[in-house]
Amino acid sequence: MSMSVPLAGKLYQFINCQIIRDHKFIKEDLWVRDGKIVDPEKIFYDEQVVADVKIDCKSRMITPGFIDLQINGGFGFDFSFHEDTHRALDVVSKGILEHGVTAYCPTVVTSPPDIYRRVLPRIYAKQGGKFGATILGAHVEGPFISKEKKGAHPIDCILDFNQGMSEVQTTYGAFENIKIVTLAPELKNSSTVIEELTKKQIIVSLGHSSADLDESERAALSGATLITHLFNAMMPFHHRDPGLVGLLATELILKGRKIFFGIIADNIHTHPAALRIAYRVHPEGLVLVTDAISALGLQAGKHKIGQLDIEIRDNKAYIAHTNTLCGSIAPMITCVQNLIAATACSPEYALEAASYHPARVLGIEKQKGTLNYGADADFVMLNDDFSVSSTWINGECVYEANLSGTTLCNTEGAQ
Repeated sequence: MSMSVPLAGKLYQFINCQIIRDHKFIKEDLWVRDGKIVDPEKIFYDEQVVADVKIDCKSRMITPGFIDLQINGGFGFDFSFHEDTHRALDVVSKGILEHGVTAYCPTVVTSPPDIYRRVLPRIYAKQGGKFGATILGAHVEGPFISKEKKGAHPIDCILDFNQGMSEVQTTYGAFENIKIVTLAPELKNSSTVIEELTKKQIIVSLGHSSADLDESERAALSGATLITHLFNAMMPFHHRDPGLVGLLATELILKGRKIFFGIIADNIHTHPAALRIAYRVHPEGLVLVTDAISALGLQAGKHKIGQLDIEIRDNKAYIAHTNTLCGSIAPMITCVQNLIAATACSPEYALEAASYHPARVLGIEKQKGTLNYGADADFVMLNDDFSVSSTWINGECVYEANLSGTTLCNTEGAQ
């Protein structure tokens, strides 16, 4: 793989491409300088210069880089194991470039407090580049969740908010590296905790919960803005009380409350029909997440991850010698493809559900998840079949499939 390194001050022009702007594909060149997307009008009329380097995209599509708000690990590593956190971050940050992910939130599931206090200080925000995708901060999923809706989380590590915010402080330690917290809104003192976390600029997500709609709406009014893996680990929809799922159609949205929901479009955790329902009810809030486990990127066969023996067969991960699924292994680009197939939504919408929508959750939509002028030059080149051709961070090619034997990433031979 040949990498291009953007030179300071040099102007790059990506030609013969379709780019997403204003939520639709347009045939237009993309201009990049110093890691940012620049307005060509200023170049033509103010600076009156031409590009230092032209890169022919060969009719490929260019989409904003994907942002994964929930990923537990991959390529044999799990972020909830404290022994090798730095190695896990290095391996996963590089590995997910192949799937078009340019930024992500490493997710730490329900664990003993000493694990949080060891792991979280190591998951600090880190700008992406050759080392891999940008690390945006940790997503802490638990331990303040429902025991009835724990999923694969260890029940003996689940806690309550008995002491309110002080319990959270004791459990996590410092908050500096935390970007998202998933909690169950029905827990005692949850409203106060949500308010305090929100004041710290931490996104509160509701999940692993038995909450009814009233409890869910109170949480939203307290500051929660996200739902963790919709339909999974929560009360099923009921016509008399739709529960947490009911937030997709709550009157709070009509009153201007922003409510987003993560959804795993692997066609295993979420049926295509459920994807269609969520998309049609609240399309603006749909955020694709992988919720991928450490088996992401591994070959079919048996593997040992930590203390768990797993087996990958038919593109699914099982606990070894059983038919029990143990997590998602679908990469983000596959989730994009599945969303298009299930809902017949536009390609632009599906691609923005993996980029612009998660950026909005974090409040960074002017910087990432967009190809608008002034944004970071984080983008993905796609082939006609929506497979990833190359991935770029700050205008630098950090991954290229290079299936044809030619390279776009090496700009030495560019025009």
